[in-house]
Amino acid sequence: MDILFNMRAFVCVVETGSFTAAAQRMDLTTSYVSRAVATLETHLRTRLLHRTTRRIALTEAGQRYLLRCGQILAYVEEAEAEASDAHASPAGSLKLHSMTGIGQHYLIKAIAEYRDKYPDVSFDLTLANRSTDILDEGYDISVVIAQELPDSGFISQKIGSTFSVLCASPGYIAKHGLPHQPADLHQHHCLRLVNTVMSLDKWLFAGPDGEELLTINQPIFQVNTADAMTEALKAGIGIGALPVYSAIRGLQDGSLLRILPSYSLFHLSVFALYPSRQYLDAKIRTWVEFLRDHLPAQLAADEQRLTEYSNRLSG
Repeated sequence: MDILFNMRAFVCVVETGSFTAAAQRMDLTTSYVSRAVATLETHLRTRLLHRTTRRIALTEAGQRYLLRCGQILAYVEEAEAEASDAHASPAGSLKLHSMTGIGQHYLIKAIAEYRDKYPDVSFDLTLANRSTDILDEGYDISVVIAQELPDSGFISQKIGSTFSVLCASPGYIAKHGLPHQPADLHQHHCLRLVNTVMSLDKWLFAGPDGEELLTINQPIFQVNTADAMTEALKAGIGIGALPVYSAIRGLQDGSLLRILPSYSLFHLSVFALYPSRQYLDAKIRTWVEFLRDHLPAQLAADEQRLTEYSNRLSG
C-alpha cells in the first residue's frame, strides 16, 4: 500500500469536496481515488469520511487525521525540495578522502578556491596513504594516486598525472659520491616511501634509453609520507624518490639535489572516485569538475619549476 499516495488522495477529496473533483485534480478515475481512501480507512480501522449521495463530511477521527496528514505531507514536500535542491545547488558537507601528499600540496588550496565559488559547501577531509572503501567509510569522494584502478564498481575520473624524482642532500653526495646510472644505487643507502600504490622494492626508471628496473633490497630507512621522506633526505640519511610536488621546494632552495636527472620513476595517475553518476549531488559534481580543471594546471606548474631547476643546473 502506498500510504503517502492514499494520504494525498484523502486530503484532495477533503479540499475539493468530492471524489469526482479530487479525481479530476489528480488526473485519475473517481473509482481509483475512492479505493485509495477506502484502503486508508481499512488500514487505520476507522472511518475518515461520512459519505452520502450528495456530499461528504469529515468524521471526528478524520478531522484529527487530516491535520496530521497536512503536517506529514508538508514534511515530505520539504524533504523532496531539499533533495532536489542538493542536485541543483552545491551545499552541505562534503566528506573527502585523499592520499596525504596530493591532499597537503594541492587539495587544501583547491578547497579554499572552491569555497570562494561555493561558500555553502563545507569539507571533512581525511588524509591517508591507502585506498578506501567509499561506501563502508562514508566518503563522498576519494582522491587516489595509482598506475591503474581495480574494478570497484565506482565511477572514476582521471584528474591529473605525476611522477617522482630521485633526491639526496648535498651533504650525503659529498660524503658518498654521485651515482651516474640506476645500477650505481646498489652502492648507496636507498630510502623507501611506503604506500599501497607502488612497489616497495621495484623501482622502474624512465630514462634516455627507455625503462630500467632496479630492485632495492634492505633499505636502511622507510617511511609512509612524502613530507617525512623529504626531511629524511635533507638530513642526509640516503637517496630516495620523491613526488615532484614534494621535491620541488628543497631542490629550489638547495637543501636537496636531484640525482640521475635524466631519469624519472613512479609515473602515476590521479583519480577521483565516487559512488554513482546518476542523480549526482551538486557538491560532488562541481567538486570533481573543479578538480579536473584545477589540478592539472597545478601539477604542470610544479613540473615547469622542475624543468627550470634542471635548466639552471645544466646552464
